[in-house]
Amino acid sequence: MELTEAIYGRRATRAFTTEPVSKLLLEKLINAAIQAPSAVNGQPWYFTVIENQPLLDKISSESKKYMLKAMENKEFPEHLHEHLESPDFHTFYHAPALVVISSKAGNWAVEDATLAAQNLMLAAYGEGLGSCWIGFAQHWLGTPEGKRTIGLSGDYMPVAPIIVGHPDGTPQPVARNPARIQWIV
Repeated sequence: MELTEAIYGRRATRAFTTEPVSKLLLEKLINAAIQAPSAVNGQPWYFTVIENQPLLDKISSESKKYMLKAMENKEFPEHLHEHLESPDFHTFYHAPALVVISSKAGNWAVEDATLAAQNLMLAAYGEGLGSCWIGFAQHWLGTPEGKRTIGLSGDYMPVAPIIVGHPDGTPQPVARNPARIQWIV
């Protein structure tokens, strides 16, 4: 697959089959992720792969509660409240795998992990898999309880929780706004 095809074709996938993703394929995606650039070549990332469905259910439930509490005094679109309040909504969309990309705390920790995440998601698409960054889980995973739950040491902060699986259908493209460009010559 050409890189441009992957960039223009990759979509956030929120519907998956029950087919598991092989360990070999998940390792291949992680190996693509670590090809990302990092500030001063620090390569600070750490990957936690969760395939345990009861654990994913627990993280989904705790993340929903955490987000609802965080949203109490802030403006959020109403449909987000509806999702989070629904007992049927699963933050991971029942994907068979969650890859949490964490980074050692530092000046560019978020940027480094985000670059690795983009590589992972493009590689997943290239392998015929779907992926989606799950922001709803991100903040709870950064709590002491969340970090304990996924066995993450205090030196690391979770940045990018990405679900991966075999897509059940093809997500439709989302219209893009034209680029806002300022040319200074």
